[in-house]
Amino acid sequence: MQEPVSHRAWRGLYSLVLRLALPVSLYYLIWRGLRQREYFDRWSERFALYRGEGLPDCLWVHAVSVGEVNAAAPLVMALRARHPGCALLVTTTTPTGSARVRAIWGDAVRHVYLPWDLPGAMRNFLEHFRPRLALVMETEIWPNLFHELEARGVPLLIANARLSKRSLKGYRPIAPLVRHALRTVDVVAAQSEADALRYRKLGAPDACVRVTGNLKYDQPVRDGLEAEATAWREKWGVLRPVWIAASTHPDEEDAVIHAHQAVLAERPDALLLWAPRHPERFAAVAAACARAGLRVQSRREHGLPDAAAQAFVVDTLGELMAFYAAADVAFVGGSLADIGGHNLLEPAALGVPALVGPHTSNFQEITALLLEAGAVLRVADGDELSRKVLAWLRDPVERRRRGEAGRLRIAAERGALARTLALVEERLPA
Repeated sequence: MQEPVSHRAWRGLYSLVLRLALPVSLYYLIWRGLRQREYFDRWSERFALYRGEGLPDCLWVHAVSVGEVNAAAPLVMALRARHPGCALLVTTTTPTGSARVRAIWGDAVRHVYLPWDLPGAMRNFLEHFRPRLALVMETEIWPNLFHELEARGVPLLIANARLSKRSLKGYRPIAPLVRHALRTVDVVAAQSEADALRYRKLGAPDACVRVTGNLKYDQPVRDGLEAEATAWREKWGVLRPVWIAASTHPDEEDAVIHAHQAVLAERPDALLLWAPRHPERFAAVAAACARAGLRVQSRREHGLPDAAAQAFVVDTLGELMAFYAAADVAFVGGSLADIGGHNLLEPAALGVPALVGPHTSNFQEITALLLEAGAVLRVADGDELSRKVLAWLRDPVERRRRGEAGRLRIAAERGALARTLALVEERLPA
């Protein structure tokens, strides 16, 4: 359809701002690269300059980083099984997302970075790869990309769509631009009724918004994972109490150390598994543990903790599920700090009870579901975190009951994959 003049003006202003911000974007890549060297790699892809041949008529899935890649995994696997003759392209924008794609699929899918949302870059990207269908995961709204897809007649679905109250508020200054961008989308497959309502408030037409559920409920537990975790526990001491702090942020690190010191005061043989959210925090967390007087080891240097380790830093990517399976109790970060929380489905799917702080707006519905089931408890601060970790480590019957309640609740919520695939197949060009 003809692009309205008002929207063309908004999109032109948006593109101008992006161009003016390019020096800041490049500085950001350098700043991140000083902490995570992978950010120095493949800059050409940020401008849609790709090596190798294109991928005509591919199915394309965009998943910005690790969490979105994990959510997309069941969908990508199902598409590969249903359309074995069709190439799959998976794009990300972060090195950690890239590493996760490689860890799951290796060379079975094509992977590149999606360029910045500049008109010329998006035209080059689409001209090079020429997808027959686009699936964008969760909360990615790219006005220039969406415009170019519509101009080429490429069906576009936002899969596993979620939109927090904070994100809805953040889009308000550019509401006209976002409203028209959403009108180019064929389907918004929302995780929940609340997400669907927010997308409608943002401008998505009622007819294109469907509630399909959360794909992360359909994420399979890898065969042999629990046996592997059992073998690990036998190596470092099968009777040791073990808890994991996962996806933590800098403002939560002191609370985790304080909680583990309280645990060690009662159980000197206890082990903390610690997986910071961002790779640039791996070394900082190990150093903080050492300063606190903890005997600390790490995945890269030591492989697995031995009997002497009190804290073990998981400084690798893609292994969090295995370490969840090896723990008795989980704390899921981004929730004591005002971040909005991270994914609670992974420990719940493995039957591991979890603790969260007061800030869980990013996963509001999932948190409420698991709180109701008793698989998750909310703590107000670091002191309460210490008390609850200790209470659950003392009571194996209670934590197993809560863990099993979470596992059953997750199993009851599955089905989003089948509903999402049905919407994809309806719009997949012959």
